[in-house]
Amino acid sequence: MPERDAIAMWGARLRWRLRGAWQWPVFVVATVVDAVVLARLPFAGGRSDLLGSVLAAGFMNLIVIAVVSRAGGALLRRRRPQLPREIAADHAGTAGLAGLAVLLVVGGLLHRPALTAGDATRAEAVAAARAYAAHHAPAEYAGNLGRSDTWTQASYLYRTCFPGADPRRDWCVIVRTDEPSPVVRRDPDQRPNATIAGPDNPGRAGA
Repeated sequence: MPERDAIAMWGARLRWRLRGAWQWPVFVVATVVDAVVLARLPFAGGRSDLLGSVLAAGFMNLIVIAVVSRAGGALLRRRRPQLPREIAADHAGTAGLAGLAVLLVVGGLLHRPALTAGDATRAEAVAAARAYAAHHAPAEYAGNLGRSDTWTQASYLYRTCFPGADPRRDWCVIVRTDEPSPVVRRDPDQRPNATIAGPDNPGRAGA
């Protein structure tokens, strides 16, 4: 093969590769963007930690690549038979990643009123827990009101703990918000929320 023809062939292949090299760079960017959206503007439930959101976003994007790349690529080649299979799959996967990001943002915006209401309810529960602890907790724990840890057990049920000298024993209360005013009671179980719920439970957050 003449050198000029070989250069032209490799140049054409390189152009095709560059045109079909978007899927994985977009995957990285989409995973970061989706993780932030899931953590701060979730489409259901409450806010979660960023690490868990990164894992969830990465998993969802991998599913999109596995499913949409193959099926979407096949459909795309029906319309454009001259398109190489790898390029078609790349285009379809990239479009799928972008589509998922848009859906997550739209879902988050639709869920935002409920999220805002949940944040307000949680803040009310934490305030009630701190007020109760200020009057009933031993001095060892009452001095740590600003270091409370709250576990959202349900949309109306919260467990707030205040640390003391022993990291294995907190002073905890259960707060219910399904009444006209928050109902607070002491939890005799002194295990920290991290022990009961797990350190990475999305329902936990420092207050």
